[in-house]
Amino acid sequence: MIVGVPKEVKDAENRVSTTPHGVREYVRHGHQVLVESGAGAGSGFTDDEYRAAGATIVESAADVWSQADMVVKVKEPIEPEYPLLRPGLILYTYLHLAADETLTRILMEKEVTAIAYETVQLADGSLPLLAPMSEVAGRLAVQVGAFYLMRSNGGRGVLLGGVAGVLPANVAVLGGGIVGTNAAQMALGLGANVTLLDINVDRLRYLDHVLHGRFHTLMSNQQNIADVVCQADLVIGGVLIPGARAPKLVTRQMVAAMRPGAVVVDVSIDQGGCIETARPTTHSDPVYAEHGVIHYCVTNMPGAVPRTSTFALSNATLPYGLKLADLGFVEAVRRDPALAKGVNVFRGQITHPSVAEAFGISYAPLDEML
Repeated sequence: MIVGVPKEVKDAENRVSTTPHGVREYVRHGHQVLVESGAGAGSGFTDDEYRAAGATIVESAADVWSQADMVVKVKEPIEPEYPLLRPGLILYTYLHLAADETLTRILMEKEVTAIAYETVQLADGSLPLLAPMSEVAGRLAVQVGAFYLMRSNGGRGVLLGGVAGVLPANVAVLGGGIVGTNAAQMALGLGANVTLLDINVDRLRYLDHVLHGRFHTLMSNQQNIADVVCQADLVIGGVLIPGARAPKLVTRQMVAAMRPGAVVVDVSIDQGGCIETARPTTHSDPVYAEHGVIHYCVTNMPGAVPRTSTFALSNATLPYGLKLADLGFVEAVRRDPALAKGVNVFRGQITHPSVAEAFGISYAPLDEML
């Protein structure tokens, strides 16, 4: 199989889908790898490193997209890349289609075989290809929140950990999954007063057992969310329903009740966001204020730390990529139910129920199509 690695073109997206080590593995398995010149530069990988690993360096994205059987990316295609999509192409990347009807319909129209990292799901419900970027985003959310809480950056002028004789900042974390757990760990490490909310009491019991410090758990309901949010200096949204739009847990009224200069970081924004006042932002223009509250809603947060993120992402995605390349799409998804759950579009049809439901499009079960 010919595997293509294009340069990411989303704003300030410096990650690359495959490291030179990953290229070496594809080549070792007998596949050809095309890497667009400069694709790895933002993550600190040179064209020479890719050549040494066995890749063929090509000069343009069009060369990658037109020649590859499978294009491996980090982020979903954006408008300049739409003309490069074609029938039968395997696209293996983060897609977040439930928040992007335009891309969904283009993938259907172009009959692209679209496999979304974020919906590859193991039997225990875990999301192995989303997990590493959720770890990065959860930890980064606290760093970003601490930065924008500084008065010089428009915030309240609050230090997360406080000092002797001064109370620490209040941090509210919505969701006890990987994003929320990592955010809570980071905030606790900085000495903040952390409250984490989730709808799963067993998960709360587990986190209460393993996390120590100024840490509190609450069942997630509208009243508890409102009570915690209005007292928070920093709110981190980390709610996820696999493949579906995130529920709006924090209302506009709750945001309006927060203190001026407080900060919200909506990590769920790539799935539509869990805070009603949140709208997508970019690394070039990351924040805006609404009701006096600073909103950070960058849809590709891990792109801010591309070296770390690229290694973490490639570690997780490479085994499934090799399976697709070695076996071919049909046999790979037949043998691996987790990978089959990652298929969102196939032969012009939506094959993930949550994506179909988001737009009122008919759902075509993948196993029936195969």
